Amino acid sequence: MIRALGLAAALLGIPACASAQPNLILTEAGVDAFERAETLPPLIQHAHDAAVRRVETSIGAGLIVPEPTDPGGGYSHERHKENYKIIHDAGLLFAITGDRRYLEHAEAYLLAYADMYGDLPLHPERRNQAPGRLFWQSLNEAVWLVYSIQGYDAIRSALSDESRVRIEADLLRPMAEFLSTESPQTFQRIHNHGTWAAAAVGMTGYALDDPALVERALLGLDLDGRAGFLAQLDQLFSPDGYYTEGPYYQRYALMPFVLFGQAVHNNEPERGIFEHRDGILLEAILATIQQSYGGRFFPINDAIREKGLDTIEVVYGVAAAYALTGDTGLLSIAQRQGATVLTGDGLVVATDLDAGAATPFDFDTRLLRDGPDGDQGGLAILRMGEGELAQTVVAKHTGQGMGHGHFDKLSLILYDGGHEILTDYGAARFLNVPSKDGGRYLPENSSWARQTIAHNTVVLDEVSHHDGDWRRGQASWPTVSLFEQLDGVNVVSASIADAYPDTTLTRTTFQISVADRARPFVVDIFDVDAPTASQIDFPIYFAGQLTDFDARFERFTGQQTALGTANGYQHLWVEARADVASGQARFTWLTENRFYTYHARVSEAVEARIVRTGANDPDFNLRTQQGILLRVPGARQARFISVIEPHGLYDPASEVTVASESGIADIRTFESETATIVQIEFRTGQRVSVGLSHDLQDGVHTINADGHRYEWTGAYNIFRE
Repeated sequence: MIRALGLAAALLGIPACASAQPNLILTEAGVDAFERAETLPPLIQHAHDAAVRRVETSIGAGLIVPEPTDPGGGYSHERHKENYKIIHDAGLLFAITGDRRYLEHAEAYLLAYADMYGDLPLHPERRNQAPGRLFWQSLNEAVWLVYSIQGYDAIRSALSDESRVRIEADLLRPMAEFLSTESPQTFQRIHNHGTWAAAAVGMTGYALDDPALVERALLGLDLDGRAGFLAQLDQLFSPDGYYTEGPYYQRYALMPFVLFGQAVHNNEPERGIFEHRDGILLEAILATIQQSYGGRFFPINDAIREKGLDTIEVVYGVAAAYALTGDTGLLSIAQRQGATVLTGDGLVVATDLDAGAATPFDFDTRLLRDGPDGDQGGLAILRMGEGELAQTVVAKHTGQGMGHGHFDKLSLILYDGGHEILTDYGAARFLNVPSKDGGRYLPENSSWARQTIAHNTVVLDEVSHHDGDWRRGQASWPTVSLFEQLDGVNVVSASIADAYPDTTLTRTTFQISVADRARPFVVDIFDVDAPTASQIDFPIYFAGQLTDFDARFERFTGQQTALGTANGYQHLWVEARADVASGQARFTWLTENRFYTYHARVSEAVEARIVRTGANDPDFNLRTQQGILLRVPGARQARFISVIEPHGLYDPASEVTVASESGIADIRTFESETATIVQIEFRTGQRVSVGLSHDLQDGVHTINADGHRYEWTGAYNIFRE
C-alpha cells in the first residue's frame, strides 16, 4: 500500500516525503521561539487563546462542511470562511504545541474538503463576478486557500502518505489550478483579485514543494512577467507605497502581498522580495497606516467606512514590518490593535511591546504619489498638531482607482479633534449583510456614492467627472503643482484639465496655525474655468448639527423635492434654499464638543441649498448625510473661497458653552493682475492674509489692500499681522 501511494505521489508530482515544515509564515525558527518562551506575553497569549477557543469549539461541534449555496453573509458562505480559520489555527496550534488533536482536526477538515471539491460545480449564487466553487466569487476561494494552506503547511510533515496524497491531489492542486489556469481572466488581472489568486497559488507551491506553481504565481501563466505577483507589485503601487484603488482596498490587498512576500522571503531569500522596487512592500505597509485617522482608514473610493487599523490584514502587516525594521513606532500600532499573529514575528512584537519598547507612530504630513512611476497625481495628507488626532486634511488628487474609483477629482476630507468634519460618503454597501443584496455593492453605490455630487468637489451641469465613465477617468489624473510643509503652514495645489471637456479645475488648500488659537484653520480656493457658461455646484458635506447661518433660507418643512433626476442628484432632498447675491455665506455646526464655521466667499452670486441624502431610496440603503450646496447658476469662470474654522467648546455634562460664535470678524479678497490676497481678520484684532499667485506663477507679486501693501516672491505667502 505504501509503495502504491508513493507511485501515485510521484505521478502527481507530490513528494513522497515532506520537506522540513512549516515554511510559509510560521516557520521552524518561529516554532523554536515558542518552545523557548517560558511564558507568552499578553498579546501573543491572546492570539494563542483565541485560536484554542476556535479550534476546541470546532472539535466539540464536529465537522461542518455544508453544500455551497449562499452569497456573502449567508450560512454556507460564513461557514466555509470559519472553516478556513479553523484549519489555519488548528495547524499552527499543532506546530506550536505538538497536540495531535489539533493535527487530526485540521486533517479531518482538509480530507472532507478533498472529498467534496472535485465534484463541485460553479457556485449557484454567482453573479457578474468571476465565480468560485465554494464561494460565489473566486476571490473568496483564493482567500480560503491562503489561510488553509498555512494550516496544511504546519501539519504536512506529520501526515500519513495516504492523507497527504488525498489532500494534495483532490483539493490543493485542483484548487490551485482552478484559481490559475482555469480562471485566467482573474489570475492574469492586475487587480487585488489577481493578487489574492497569485498568493494562494504561490504559497501552495511552497507548501507542496512545487517550484512550477511558485513561478506561475510570481510571473503569470505565460511566465513572462506581464502578470503575476511581481507585476502586481510593479503596477499597483506607486513609489510611495500608495495603492491605486485607495486605502480600503490597499488594506484588503495588503494581506496577500505581505503573506506571499513573507513566504518567498522564508523559502527563497535570495530573491530579495523585500528589496524589490526599493522595498515597495515595506513602503506599502507604512503607507497603509499613514492613510488613517483615529484608527480608521480615509473612506475614499469604494470604502467601507468602519474598516481600520485593527483589521487582520494590518495586524499581519505590522508584524512583518516590525520584523524587517525594528521600528518601535509600529509597536504602538500593535498596541492599538490589541492583537498580533500566531507566528514568530508576532511573538517578537508581543515580547517587545510587553517590555515597554513602544514609541508613538509618526503620523506625518506627506504626499503619496499615485501611479507606478509616481506621476499620476497623488493623495496629499496635511497634518498639524500633536499626536494621531492632529487636525488632518486629506486632498484627493489621485488617479481614478480603476473600477472601484469614484468620480471625485480634487475632493477634500477634514478631520479634527478625533472626528471627521468634512465627510466622504465612502461606499454604498453593507458588507456580508444578506438582506442588503447579499452584502454586495448596492445599486446606490453607482447611482449615488460614486457620483461627483456625493463628494466635496465641484460639479458642472449636473454631470459627473469624466461623464461617470471610469475607463475614461482611468486615462486621466490631476497634476499636483505644489506641496509644501513649513512652520505653521501646509499647502497643496492641484489641477485637472479634462474632468470636463476644455475645462480647468484648480484647487489650492492651506492649513494654517494662528498664535493664541487652539486649532489650525483651513483656507481652500477652488477655481473653475469652463469654455461656456455652466451651472457650477459646490457641495460641502459635514458631520454635525447646524447651529447658525446667516443666509435667509426658505425652508421646505412640509414637502421636499429631489435636487435633480440623475448622476446622484436624484438622491438629495432639498431642505432649504436661499439666494445669496453677494456670494458670501456663513454656516456653523456642532460636532461633538466643538463648533465649526464654514465661511464661503464666491466670485459670483449663488443659490445656497441645504441638502440631505435619502431621496429616491426605496430600500432605505443610503445613510443620512447633510450638506451645504452653493450653486452658481451660469458662469464660465468661478472662484469658491472657503475658510473652515474650528472654535469654542460645548460641554453638555457641565452645561457649559464657550465661543459658539465664529472668531472671524471679516474675510475680504483683493486682486491684482497676477495674484490674490485673502485677508482674514479675527475678532481679537489678529489678521492672517494668504497671498496666492495666479497659476502659481513665480516672480514678484504686489497687492495694495486698504492701504496695506503685500509683496512676495513665488507661488504663495502667508502674512501674519
